[in-house]
Amino acid sequence: MDLMKLTAVQLSEKIRAGEVRAAEAVEAALAAIEAQEKRIHAFITVDRDGAMKAAERVQKRIDAGELKGPLAGVPIAVKDNICTKGLKTTCASKILYNFVPTYNAEVIENLEKAGMIVIGKTNMDEFAMGSTTETSFFGVTKNPRNPEHVPGGSSGGSCAAVGAGEVLCALGSDTGGSIRQPSSFCGVTGLKPTYGAVSRYGLIAYGSSLDQIGPVANDVTDCAALLSVIASHDPKDSTSVELEDYDFMGALREDVSGLRVGIPNEYFGEGLDPEVKSRVLHAAEVLKSCGAQVEHFDLGMLEYAIPAYYVIASAEASSNLERFDGVKYGYRAEDFEGLHDMYKQTRSQGFGPEVKRRIMLGSFVLSSGYYDAYYLKALRTKALIKKSFDDAFAKYDVILAPAAPTAAPRLGESLSDPLAMYLGDIYTVSVNLAGLPGISVPCGSTSAGLPVGVQILADCFKEKTILRAAYTLEQALGKEAQHGEGI
Repeated sequence: MDLMKLTAVQLSEKIRAGEVRAAEAVEAALAAIEAQEKRIHAFITVDRDGAMKAAERVQKRIDAGELKGPLAGVPIAVKDNICTKGLKTTCASKILYNFVPTYNAEVIENLEKAGMIVIGKTNMDEFAMGSTTETSFFGVTKNPRNPEHVPGGSSGGSCAAVGAGEVLCALGSDTGGSIRQPSSFCGVTGLKPTYGAVSRYGLIAYGSSLDQIGPVANDVTDCAALLSVIASHDPKDSTSVELEDYDFMGALREDVSGLRVGIPNEYFGEGLDPEVKSRVLHAAEVLKSCGAQVEHFDLGMLEYAIPAYYVIASAEASSNLERFDGVKYGYRAEDFEGLHDMYKQTRSQGFGPEVKRRIMLGSFVLSSGYYDAYYLKALRTKALIKKSFDDAFAKYDVILAPAAPTAAPRLGESLSDPLAMYLGDIYTVSVNLAGLPGISVPCGSTSAGLPVGVQILADCFKEKTILRAAYTLEQALGKEAQHGEGI
């Protein structure tokens, strides 16, 4: 039996039934990583010894009847900006190349309580700044469907690891589409929860008002199960919200009868690849055939999302990255004269070009004379974008949109034109500005064989609604594929 062909929920069922040992699951994942890593480079750190020891501890708890959850015993990969006690956490940056946290992020504590086993830390764009996982100090991650193409970013390592079958599920973080866009590029399912549904304690911040940790997996069921594990109220995070119900798997039913689906006209205009457009619109027709009410409408404010996002995110990044100066932890320049020169040399040598670009942009918009003109105006725009979504969700239960304007570009194409890379986030950043939940579900491939993802969005804390819609769509598309129908 090839354990890596199962879903995470199926694997846990077999472990809890005594058909498979947790150590066997870890060994299967380690073997898959060893077989794929030279081709994909999805991981920065693989914790072989730690994972095997954790598997022994988890197995004892399963045998004792303590662990009965749907993901007990399952190995998981974690994006390398989420703190793991005793395990290197680098943010894919030279400046944190040797940083070993003394504490776990809250989501890691939740994984361990549920009996999941952290097998390693995945590659990413440096400090989550990028859309291709090419800005990592530790090298480029490649798309598992075609290694000549990017996996997307910044959670490209997590999505590539799942897409390549190295692990069955992973954690990523989403600041402006960093889970949904690489999930689309790698042909996996990725969910960005509502801001505040999952604790950010232990997530090394890029944009504090935008960041959110979320699950990546091969199907909607695994994503729902993983969200049920990581979502929790955390008093250590001032933005954490206590939900009424954390059983997201209860939403998984094939039923979209009467579901009101809105398709924003602005998301289907100039710049959208025709093949991506046809597959996303086909997904809308599939939902319609399942009983949903589908309607096109004008959302508004989309043209302001990219400038507002990059002003706010860069401003917060310049503040959050101020602490990395070579004094307490991480990289320190070897040759310097005095304290200020040490700061200068350390940050000049430690940060990569994309991080420097965003720090400079953020420092500029926060500077005297420009704060009102740029930063405050961006915050007002953010409020108007949220109002546009509020008006839309007064009429519709979910919004359907592409996850990205194209399929995965070739390696090197995006970095040569940073502005074009920023514009590639046009369908995802407004969700973070409004704090909404969103999921990317595979909906086919281009003629070149590259995956395409459709994005399903809902109002704040309506994760169950998007999971139900996504599950119904996934099941219907699966039946089409079995019968050779659709695109």
